[in-house]
Order: sequence, then C-alpha cells, then structure tokens
Amino acid sequence: MQTVSSRLLQRKTPEAITREAGETGMLRTLGPLQLTLLGVGSIIGAGIYVMTGNAAANYAGPAILLSFVLAGMACVFAALCYAELASAMPVAGSAYTYAYATTGELSAWVIGWLMLLEYGIAGAAVSSGLSGYLASLLADLGMGIPGWLHVSMISTVTTQGGQHLVWSGGFNLLAMLAIAAVVVLLVRGVAESAAVNSVIVVIKLGVLLLFVLFGVGAIHRANWVPFIPPNQGGFRFGVPGIFRAASVIFFAYMGFETVSTAAAEARNPQRDMPRGILSALLLSTVAYLCVAAVLTGVVPYQRLGVPDPLAIAVDAMHYPALGLVVKFGAVAGLSSVLLALTYGQSRIFYTMARDGLLPALFGRLHPKRRTPWLGTIVLGVCMAAAAATLPIAIIGDLVSLGTTASFGIVCVTVMWHRNRFPDAPRPFRVPLGGIKVKGIWIGTVPTLGVMFCLLMALPLLIDLVGSALHGNMLPLSLLVGYLLLGAAAYVGYGYRHSQLGRAEPPRAAV
Repeated sequence: MQTVSSRLLQRKTPEAITREAGETGMLRTLGPLQLTLLGVGSIIGAGIYVMTGNAAANYAGPAILLSFVLAGMACVFAALCYAELASAMPVAGSAYTYAYATTGELSAWVIGWLMLLEYGIAGAAVSSGLSGYLASLLADLGMGIPGWLHVSMISTVTTQGGQHLVWSGGFNLLAMLAIAAVVVLLVRGVAESAAVNSVIVVIKLGVLLLFVLFGVGAIHRANWVPFIPPNQGGFRFGVPGIFRAASVIFFAYMGFETVSTAAAEARNPQRDMPRGILSALLLSTVAYLCVAAVLTGVVPYQRLGVPDPLAIAVDAMHYPALGLVVKFGAVAGLSSVLLALTYGQSRIFYTMARDGLLPALFGRLHPKRRTPWLGTIVLGVCMAAAAATLPIAIIGDLVSLGTTASFGIVCVTVMWHRNRFPDAPRPFRVPLGGIKVKGIWIGTVPTLGVMFCLLMALPLLIDLVGSALHGNMLPLSLLVGYLLLGAAAYVGYGYRHSQLGRAEPPRAAV
C-alpha cells in the first residue's frame, strides 16, 4: 500500500512515457521548419509589440536593451536544457511531462498549473495588445472603434509606491474576438494552423525589417541620453530598473518552449525539436534587440507606456503608409503568438487529462480533425474572460513568475535525468560539461539556468511584496489566490482521478 507522501512523489517511468508518446492519436505533420516558425511565431509578438514599451517607460528607459540581453541569457541556458530533454523524452506536455518523469506527480501538477499562467494567461495579455493595434489600424482606415471596446475592465497606474489598479469601465471585446478566431483555427487541425502560422511569421518578420530600416534614419540620439536613467526609488530606473524590466519581458521569450509541446505532432522529434528550439530563440533575440534600439531611439521612453508602442514610433517617423504596414504586421504578429500560446496550452491540458489530473474532456480528440477540440474551446473561453477584464501589466508579472518557475525546474530536471539515467540516449546534450560532487553530476549550463531564473524572479517577488506593504494587496492576492485555486483543484480532482493513483489506493502515512 502506498502512503500519501509516496503517492505525491510517484513518477512516470521512461518506458511509460515512451509508450504514451506513440499512442496519442495525433497526426505527425510538423517538420523542422514548421517547428522553428512555431517558436518564432510565439516569441516575436508581445515582447516587441507590447511589453517593450511598458518596460522601457516604467523601469529601464533606453537600457531596455540590457534587459533584453539579461532575459535572453537566462533563456539561452533554459533553452539548451529544454533541447536535451526534448531529444531524450520527445513527448507532449513539455515541462509538465519532464517533471512527472523526474520529481513526481505533485511537482508535475504544480508545473502544469504554472504553465497555465505561462501560456493561457499570456495569451490573454497578447490578445489585449493585439486589440490595441487592431483598433489603431481600423481608426487609420476610417473605421474607428469606441475606446471601451478595446481596453480591459481594470487598468493599472504605476507610481513610486508600485502598481495600483483602477476601474476603467471598458470591456475588451476585440481581444475576445481574436481569441475566438484562434480557437476555431486550432479546432480545425494542426496542419492548417501550422500553415497559417508560417505565413504570418514571414509577414511579421518582413514588417519588422521595414520598421528597423526606416527607423534607423529617424533615430534621435538624444533619446538615448541618459542610457540608464537615474533611479527614482525602488525599481524605477537605474540598475534595479534594468533587472525589473528584464523580469517583465522575460515571458516574451517563452515561445521557444512551445516547440517542446509539439512533440506528439512532430515527424522526427528527437532530431528536429532541439533545432527548432535553438533556432527560434536565436532569430528572435536578434529581432528584439534591433527593434528595441530603434523604438527607444525614435520616441522618448517616457511616451512608450502604451499598449501599442510601435504605432507611436511609426507616427513619430511621419511615414503614414509605413504606419499602416507596421500596424498590420503587429496585428498579424500578435495573432501568430496567440495561436502558438493557445496551441501549447491546449496540448499541455491534453496531456494532463490523459494522466487523469484534469477532466477527460480536455483529452478528448475530435473524431475527424484529431485535435483536443473541447479542451481548446474551454481554454479559449477562460482566456477571453481574462483578456476582457485584467490589465496587461498585472498579467505580464504573473506570466513571468510562472515562466521562471517552469524554466528553473526544467534545468534541475536535466541534472536529475543525467544522474538517474546516465546511459539514456540523448541526441542532444547541453554543452560546457559539469562537475561531480560525491558522485552527483552538476551541470554548468543547468546551474547557470537556475541562477538566472532566480535573478528574473527576484525583482517580481520584491515588487509584489513591496506593493503589499504599501497597502496594494491585489497583485500579491491574485498570485496567492491563483496558487490556492490550483491546490484546491488538485485535491478536489487531480489526486483522486490520477491514472498512477488508481493502480493502488494510498493510505495515510503513519
């Protein structure tokens, strides 16, 4: 008989994971190019089109470039760890499945719940930014949309004491419609979704290239002076602001992880998934740095704290035609991010449902399309509700916390897997080796990945606690409430319906 504690630590065997990978019932249609474009489609979006402006205006100023470098370094180490695990365990579910195979069921549930922040809530943030650009584009075309139809019900005001929530009276209908369109496409099939995503990615990369080429000539170097604005207290500018901005935009890099959720639909996952993960991260980092440099050079950073900062920059360039092109590219680009995020979360929910930790409807495939259609629809409804009501700044902080936690656990999982299964096939291995301490392998890259993830999470946690001490309890309350809701969901459903737990009912520990 199992004890409760042993049950919570019960792990999936590598043999079970390999067997399940071949029994998903999904169609393997994605090659290396589609996987790379899936990653690029998810990475290049909110980070450039939305969060860059807010992070520069509120925390880093022109030094947002350094923030991107810091966040990018953290993601490089995490991406290398994801690449090794994806080659060793080419299964759907990403970090959730890796945790289930290494640290056990409770850890897997925590990661799965955090990944809902990382994907589902991030999708709500992206759709909010998309609605801002779409409204601006429609206004330029003579089809103005009332302001209350493309702003969230609650907005934020940033002061020296932190972020404060205010009632805006809006209801972001445009964001809800964007999510609905993505859900319809995903229900139709992964091949169709991948084809649409590939076209959109090519369009948005071309548009960003035009933005950089035209923007270089409109840069005013005075906008970069001082490059690091003096600190105004807390994380408002200065060196602390650089780290705070890095933690804000960290979630913008998370798209490379979406590639690892596609293992069940990849043609050759052991070979192609590491390529897709690393290629997507490299291409996107170069794009981020170029666009951020132009953005802060064209417009004073103080004016960038808006949902559509690139639109502000294009207006400052005085190229009306380019403005339409860039805004169209932003709408297309954010659409591909929304598509990739919703896809990733639906596949994670699908895997969790197959394990019994979520209701069966999340794992039910369409009889013809072979997609988890009911789960995708439920997910879309929840994302739409969040996009219509929650402010993007609060959403971004919660997403970044979820991202840093899952990335850090993946880095630890690489070391656990190396020590537990030293002879397991690994078509890709993290570089730089490691050391052995009392027979335990400690990898250089995984250790650096954990350290950088902690570095990204620390400013967020300090800000949350600081805001609470200044009387603003809502951001911290949202996080604590979300975690308590996850605990209640596991105790009330996941623990009792787990496939691993059904084999032998646990007894109380003595």
